[in-house]
Amino acid sequence: MNVGSETRKRAFIAMLQDTTNAAIALHLQLAPTNPEAAELALTTVLRRKGRVLEAVTDTFQRLRQNLSSQDQPLLTELQAKQSQLAALIYGGIGGRSPDGYRAQVTELRSQIEILENTLSQRSAEFRVETQSVTVEAIAQQIPVNTVLIEWVQYQPLNFQTQPQNQLQNQWDEPRYAAYLLDADGTIQWVDLGKAAAIDELINQYRDALRRQNFRIEGIARQLDAQIMQPIRSRLGNAQHLLLSPDGQLNLIPFAALVDENEHYLIETYTLTYSTSGRDLLRQQLDSPSRQSPVLIANPDYDTPGNPTPQVAIAPPGTITRSGDAAQPLANQRSTDLSTQRFAPLPGTAAEANAIFPLLPHATLLTGSQATENNLKQLQGPSILHIATHGFFFRNVEFVPPPDALTQGFSTLPTAMGAQMRQTSQGINNENPLLRSGLALAGFNPRHSGTEDGVLTALEASGLDLRGTQLVVLSACDTGLGEVVNGEGVYGLRRAFLMAGAESLVMSLWKVDDYATSELMARYYQRLQQGEGRSEAFRQVQLEMLQTSEYQHPYFWAAFIFSGDWQRLNGG
Repeated sequence: MNVGSETRKRAFIAMLQDTTNAAIALHLQLAPTNPEAAELALTTVLRRKGRVLEAVTDTFQRLRQNLSSQDQPLLTELQAKQSQLAALIYGGIGGRSPDGYRAQVTELRSQIEILENTLSQRSAEFRVETQSVTVEAIAQQIPVNTVLIEWVQYQPLNFQTQPQNQLQNQWDEPRYAAYLLDADGTIQWVDLGKAAAIDELINQYRDALRRQNFRIEGIARQLDAQIMQPIRSRLGNAQHLLLSPDGQLNLIPFAALVDENEHYLIETYTLTYSTSGRDLLRQQLDSPSRQSPVLIANPDYDTPGNPTPQVAIAPPGTITRSGDAAQPLANQRSTDLSTQRFAPLPGTAAEANAIFPLLPHATLLTGSQATENNLKQLQGPSILHIATHGFFFRNVEFVPPPDALTQGFSTLPTAMGAQMRQTSQGINNENPLLRSGLALAGFNPRHSGTEDGVLTALEASGLDLRGTQLVVLSACDTGLGEVVNGEGVYGLRRAFLMAGAESLVMSLWKVDDYATSELMARYYQRLQQGEGRSEAFRQVQLEMLQTSEYQHPYFWAAFIFSGDWQRLNGG
């Protein structure tokens, strides 16, 4: 895992999936009361879950810490190639032929793969011994009254398999299980049932949460009964839960689940997300910040002299656009990318103005200064807050329409300037970090070149955020991405962790502009009062739950907190 590109690392971990399944199945199916089998299963999960993310992150952190005159050009070239690929994908075919366009994309991907491999080999030279990943070592990092919950999606052994079909039918349908670990090193576990049934409830739950007029208590209770109630009886006096989800569980806010007493989970516990319990070992290695806080908000999506019409401030749930009648749910920090332009978000300006005085020596970048280039120049700000439009789209292929081969982005009929189809004829956007991102200044005209106002997750992964204690992505869908079992979510959340952020606040659906502004202002007030990063977030959610205006989880549960939960240094 110390050398090779990310693609090769993923392939290596995939080869180990059968042995991971076997370790879990050995425990849950053959030795469910054996503590040694339980420790073996949990150790296997802790060592392999999120391992690719950790390996890639370590590669670039070691390089940046030991950067030589030989390494800097390679790192710069990699970042440039990633930006070129993003610009090519989002810029569309332009005047190229379809074959020429595909060839250019393929060539850039190949160059990126080679550079990643070379840099990984260089980074391996600086590798230092890290603490061994054991149940005991991780338990030592768990505070009192805190429990780590490691969910895992696994495939049990199929004992009905006939010898002649052993290779094809060795494994049964996927299931979810959870392993619990507390500060004393006590391991508990529970099998939660078939993944397909739970995933269906997850889909219903997420659909309900996106609708602010829908009563979610019923589906929230059903899902809780499947994934939390069997765990809750094993939590004892725990007040803080360290959540390490797997599979589709990565995409839900546990805070809005409803328990058997009709209380939201957030009313009982502080909740902190992580990719793996192994992340606890990394919190001892946090770097010092190198810049004061930076806020990026209210970007000018248009060029000077061609502004997008101003949008009147409207009450929650509505917004007036260019004299049009107010539209329900229009004030969201996202948009269907099949539209041609991003509208201003007036709430982000108010949000930044409320937060700015709370952060001593902070830098505020708004309007034409809220650029992709300025963001890329940052080096380890203590806090990075970005309030803008965000986007994510699913794994589809980019197929240049025959009648639009020479047309630009704005004339194409669907998202991001290319017709997207599930077909082998197109350019498969195999890197999921290209399918999510943030809109910055200059997005609407989308000038040619690499600084086009679109910061993809792939580009964000190349930021230097060593020493950044907190990143807040105050935008739509920033916690979404492609779910990879055992590896978490490939999207902006992964990108900012790869860049070195210690903790991250992100969203799971299209968020309301004004509710988000209020939530964020309250959050920073609590941080400056010295509250922990995760507990402060919980208290703000509880405050909003008590209001008549924002009590629906649509408003307060969209954002989740991941990473180091402790108070900010100097906070």
